[in-house]
Amino acid sequence: MDYSKTAAGVLKGVGGEENVQSLVHCATRLRFVLKDEGKADAAAIKATPGVITTAQAGGQYQVVIGNEVPEVFAEIGKISKLGAGAGGSDPRAADDAPKSNLFNRFISMISGIFSPLLWALAGTGLLKAFLMAAATFGWIDTETTTYVILYALSDAFIYFIPIALAITAAKYFDANQFTSLAVAAALVYPGIVGLNGAEDVTFFGIPVVMVSYVSSVIPIIIAVWLQSHAERFLYAKLHSSVRRFVTPMVIVLVLVPLVLLVIGPISTWISSGLASGINWIFTTVPWLGGAIMGGLWQVFVIFGLHWGFVPIFTLEYQTSGFILLIAPLFAAVLAQAAAVAGVWVRTRNKTLKSLAAPATLSGFLAGITEPAIYGVTLPLKRPFAFGIVGGVLGGAIISAGGVASNNPGALPSLLSLPSLIGHGNIIMMIIGVAVAIIVSFLLTVIVGFKDPVEDEAAAVETGDVQLLSPLDGTAVPLSQVADAAFADGSLGQGVAIVPKGDTLFAPFDGVVAAVFPTGHAIGLRHASGAEVLIHLGLNTVKLAGEHFEIKVAQGQTVSAGDVLVTFDRAAIEQAGYDLTTPVIVTSSDLYPTAGNIASGPIAHGDQLFLAIEAATAVTAK
Repeated sequence: MDYSKTAAGVLKGVGGEENVQSLVHCATRLRFVLKDEGKADAAAIKATPGVITTAQAGGQYQVVIGNEVPEVFAEIGKISKLGAGAGGSDPRAADDAPKSNLFNRFISMISGIFSPLLWALAGTGLLKAFLMAAATFGWIDTETTTYVILYALSDAFIYFIPIALAITAAKYFDANQFTSLAVAAALVYPGIVGLNGAEDVTFFGIPVVMVSYVSSVIPIIIAVWLQSHAERFLYAKLHSSVRRFVTPMVIVLVLVPLVLLVIGPISTWISSGLASGINWIFTTVPWLGGAIMGGLWQVFVIFGLHWGFVPIFTLEYQTSGFILLIAPLFAAVLAQAAAVAGVWVRTRNKTLKSLAAPATLSGFLAGITEPAIYGVTLPLKRPFAFGIVGGVLGGAIISAGGVASNNPGALPSLLSLPSLIGHGNIIMMIIGVAVAIIVSFLLTVIVGFKDPVEDEAAAVETGDVQLLSPLDGTAVPLSQVADAAFADGSLGQGVAIVPKGDTLFAPFDGVVAAVFPTGHAIGLRHASGAEVLIHLGLNTVKLAGEHFEIKVAQGQTVSAGDVLVTFDRAAIEQAGYDLTTPVIVTSSDLYPTAGNIASGPIAHGDQLFLAIEAATAVTAK
């Protein structure tokens, strides 16, 4: 489908932008509210490539597109003031982001923003690991300009990562990328960096608590999120003749000082408080302090709270010549490296395995865990937690032995372990490091995690796909659904269910391809490439999420029988909505036929129907 041509044809067919009062989209269709439905040319719209059919119901003029409706919706935003604009042009669409629990949404956001950067992080991290190994074994002189250049090559990307994150965060939040770059560049500008640690820094008389934004993550993500909302407001208020240059000027002028004045002090206060509290624990219950530092250090790094510990590290070293708080960080770092090594060993996903390999080496040899955390353990969740468990146990043992670091500048890694020799019990140090590595590795390998389904272009399974019933209820033919687009099979083949329960379950092992904030529809992708749409009721999008509760997030791996959505069936039916639920295979090019279709009473987990592979599908794959 040529999305731009489809968007232009649909917009022209409904009478042009001036005839549209509002536009949103659901799982399969564009939903227009037109000022004058008489101006819509149904024949012209249906003749537009990519359009399946049209429907008029509930005061909406519906254009049925199918799976690719978000792309057409976005294209309409590019050629008009409707829909989701690209790059902050004029985004006014309803938010279709998944509304799962806060933790899953945070993980999904971090994964989405970091995904484009992972290979560069892995590559430069591995380069730094090799460079540190060469320096440790005396293969290269660290005083030469060659070393300086090589170090810059390996360290620059992580140093300036706020600039890279500005680009990906702008895409994620639908903000203007170049304005985001301007904000990020200001935060790592040498003049600003030079103010870090300076006294009496003010902005128009307002005291500024300076912190380093070099290598930071959360501040720029928050800034771009705020930018995306500011752009929506400014584009709506400013005249078209000035908004292109006034908007970035206002955003940079307001947002950068806001970050310096608010985000910096907040992160400093939080991290300083944490550092002081943990330092007190170390003086009274050392093993507990080690457990906290070993378990939570990587969490502190994710949120940028680790900077508050630097002054305490420095003060402790200046006072005593060693640093107790750094020793358990070796357990934290090496435990995460071991967890990603466990993923490397266990996963069958070729893409994940190829990312886990360099992330493991850079974590163990150089202490660079960003590729491991953002690309592997954090998105998978369990390995990240297993790394924390190993860090807790290893950190407690290390600190119980009174082990301390004699090098405040050494990143915790296998190569820098000699910096822990000379203060405390060396046997306890070795045991602590070994426990951190072994526990995290074994938990990841033995307990495991939900292995992501391979990208269908890289590895697909051939053959028919068995779908289990996602609901308790009664199975009925699609032809009995009171919606023409579903009833005539235009959107795909399958079956409908009249539910008797209040829970929607996964019909197979796969990935959540799309989940809508209203909770009325969810898309799933099987490893074979089969894509399935489950649409809870007809026109239930109008409930705006009322009576629905989403239990999963987009991109999440699910197993057959996992709960996807819960809903209040009685309340929805009492509101006058038909809860007949079509379950259809939308990837009709690969699976054009449904066989062994169930009928009559059915329970979730029972066989519902078989998606039959096209005769040419194996060749096409």
